Amino acid sequence: MSKSRIVYATKTKHSKRLAEAIGNALNIPSENVSDNLLSGEADLLFLVGGIYGGESLPELLAFVKSLNKEKIKSVVLITSCASKKQGQDTVRKILQDKDIPVVDEFICQGSFLLFKVGHPNKNEIEEVVAFAARMIEG
Repeated sequence: MSKSRIVYATKTKHSKRLAEAIGNALNIPSENVSDNLLSGEADLLFLVGGIYGGESLPELLAFVKSLNKEKIKSVVLITSCASKKQGQDTVRKILQDKDIPVVDEFICQGSFLLFKVGHPNKNEIEEVVAFAARMIEG
C-alpha cells in the first residue's frame, strides 16, 4: 500500500493506545477523530474504535459517513470490546453502503469499569500491531 492512515475515536483511551502502538510500529501518525479531521485520502485506512453500549462512538460514525470511495480505497477495522465478540457493525454497514471495502477486522479485548480491567494488555497490543503489519504487507 502506498499511503496508509490511522484514525481513532476513544472514550476510555484504549483505542488511542492501540492506534499509537500501530502508528509507532508502522511509522504512521495516528489521528484523533475528535480533532475535526477531514476525510483525506488513503489507500488503506485503519479505523480504531471501541464498542460502548453496543455501538461505536458517534464521532467515529460521523467521520465514516464523510468518507468517499474515490479517496479511501480500503479500510481495516481495529475494535476494542469488553465482550471481545462485537465488531464495529454500524461502521462496516456505512462503509459497505459507500462501496468502500473492509479488508478485515481485529477485535481486541477491551474493558468497561471493573469488567476486564487491564485490557488491552501488552500482549494484546502486540497482537494488534502484528495484525496491522500484516494488513500493510498485503
